[in-house]
Amino acid sequence: MYALVTGASRGIGRAIAIQLAQRGYDLLLVARSEDQLTALAQEIGTKYQHQAKVLALDLAAPNAAAAVAAWATAQTNQLAVLVNNAGYGLWGRFEQLSLPEQQNMLQLNMHLPVALTHALLPALHQVPKAYVLNVASTAAYQAVPSLTLYAASKAFLLSFSRGLRYELKGAGVSVSCLSPGATTTSFADRAGMGAELQATANKVSMTAEAVAAAAVAGLLAGEAEIIPGVLNKVSAGLTSVVPKGIVEKIAAGIYEKYL
Repeated sequence: MYALVTGASRGIGRAIAIQLAQRGYDLLLVARSEDQLTALAQEIGTKYQHQAKVLALDLAAPNAAAAVAAWATAQTNQLAVLVNNAGYGLWGRFEQLSLPEQQNMLQLNMHLPVALTHALLPALHQVPKAYVLNVASTAAYQAVPSLTLYAASKAFLLSFSRGLRYELKGAGVSVSCLSPGATTTSFADRAGMGAELQATANKVSMTAEAVAAAAVAGLLAGEAEIIPGVLNKVSAGLTSVVPKGIVEKIAAGIYEKYL
């Protein structure tokens, strides 16, 4: 059985790929960085004796989902796991960030997982039990000023995951949504966050490996929503009982004061 992981070259995606290899899956690895993908494929082959095939391309390109789906179905007819991990954030005020860059983020965070899932569901239906994991964020549970579109894109992904999960009930394809909190990856650098904000986040950050272990365990257990870490679970749960205005004020107090 094969698992396809987007954004697999580093961070949570890389760690999820390793977790899946440890559990017996061969891998289809997709990201922009061919060198990093190749190194990961070699590591998986050496340490875990599983095949890992790589495809390097810009996943934000409009035709990326079709290209990935065509490649994946040409590699195997035993695709059992799809991990929609690729994505990034942009930190700053909506009107001050460039629109093209924000649209590129939305393309990667929302449109790619929707299109890729739609394209690969027929293949996933061909195996006895299949899984889809969409990687969102604890930001999906509330609006986050200065991460406004990022949080909105992850809220979309969470809602998409739950709706699709219900539609596929009894069809042999289980859909889960992973919502990690602060994690020690390159996310903050890519988002353009300053050193002070990064230092604050690092105080509560989980490792990518810990997030990935929780993600794969929850995925294979059929959990609808996977929130790694006690603190993250509590903060996400509070958003359902604390008034939205207060939640937004707290989020703004964390992120906006460093702008």
